[in-house]
Amino acid sequence: MESSRAARRNHRARPSRRRPLPYIALATVAVVGATAAGTVYVKAHAHSGAVSSSAAPSASASASGSQEATVEPVTQPTVDYDALLAKAMGSVTPTGDQKVSVAVLDLTSGESATYGSAAFDTASIVKVDILATLLLQAQDAGRQLTATEKSYATTMIQNSDNDSATALWNIIGTADGLGKANKTFGLTGTTGGAGPLWGLTQTTAADQLTLLQQVFGDDSKLSSASQSYIQGLMKEIEADQQWGVSAAADGSKWALKNGWLARSTTGLWDVNSIGRVTGTDGDTYLVAVLSKGSTTQTKGITLIEAAAKAGVAAFGEDSGSSKNSGSATAASASATD
Repeated sequence: MESSRAARRNHRARPSRRRPLPYIALATVAVVGATAAGTVYVKAHAHSGAVSSSAAPSASASASGSQEATVEPVTQPTVDYDALLAKAMGSVTPTGDQKVSVAVLDLTSGESATYGSAAFDTASIVKVDILATLLLQAQDAGRQLTATEKSYATTMIQNSDNDSATALWNIIGTADGLGKANKTFGLTGTTGGAGPLWGLTQTTAADQLTLLQQVFGDDSKLSSASQSYIQGLMKEIEADQQWGVSAAADGSKWALKNGWLARSTTGLWDVNSIGRVTGTDGDTYLVAVLSKGSTTQTKGITLIEAAAKAGVAAFGEDSGSSKNSGSATAASASATD
């Protein structure tokens, strides 16, 4: 290269005027970083002046603060869990007047899905809401539950005793008290039953999932002591009531409350189940299944257990994709002078 040879001749002829010459640094940096939403790829290129004649060219990975970066996000398709749940529910076949709705939250991944938005009678699953309301009221008053209240709570949840539920329903202020607490809990589609008819409280699967998050989730208006208290009772349901969402659990890894009611107006059954289960995939799920229109309680149980299993299976179908890594977003950035 002529310019380099000329530089060397000048260097030998005039040593007293030697000066450091600008040099060029060429660098290519490839940085791969993982984010919660996926993977980001960054490529940076830096350039500077002429090559020095007195030394071999050198390279360094540097990027000037004056450089501008352009980012072009490429969003990968996210998983539609509502669609997966709807597809899974295709294997569940209600008959006659049966209707069913399901809501599922994977506590491990944070993903959730809901199938159906209609309101249903709660029957005895409202007993969880009654106890949560009682505990919230006690927290706000700075007091502990009385021995009598604890006795009612135990038989109401573990044995589904209706007299105990009625006693606590009156203590919390019936539908008004329930409604105030539910507003705090974030329930938006639940209306307490009229007068003493707590079992005819209307609710949605989505609202029951919100309630379960108050009982089992990290971001709850209930204290950890209150949560542990309800959870403990829901793990000790009497033997003949251990059905429902537990059908989707790995063995005995469940905590639940069921509800069942034969409507006097139609003779058809409301059969519901809510709770937490650990699936065979090792993930922990909150599951709410509501149904109505079954000709017998047994047929209602069969329906909601099939729905619970389909709901959990919908999440298992997506193992190895964005269930584990979150919604992926890739971006490439290049820096120039």
